[in-house]
Amino acid sequence: MTYVDGFLLAVPTAKRAAYKKVAEDAAVVFKEHGALSLVECWGDDVPDGKVTSFPMAVKCRDDETVVFAWITWPSREVRDAGNEKVMADPRMQGVMTDMPFDGKRMIFGGFQTLVER
Repeated sequence: MTYVDGFLLAVPTAKRAAYKKVAEDAAVVFKEHGALSLVECWGDDVPDGKVTSFPMAVKCRDDETVVFAWITWPSREVRDAGNEKVMADPRMQGVMTDMPFDGKRMIFGGFQTLVER
């Protein structure tokens, strides 16, 4: 089964185009280093919660939109090796230094696939 890196973040709504460009540029690099697919989803119907919610998790402000994203890999081993290569890839230096969001509020983690159909 595949391995998945998941991400949740808040992006300034006015920076949607800049975020899309960063995501598209990074996707090329991740795919070249072993990722099977990358998906970036711009929040459309993401309600505020009373106890917990996507917006609350990333401290989303009124002028921001929640983004939910994931990268699928063939295995954790491929992901670990791929991430090392991605971070060393010179094309990522500009991407990593010019992120159009507050990375301190991004939530991320690696997940073993439990069910895949």
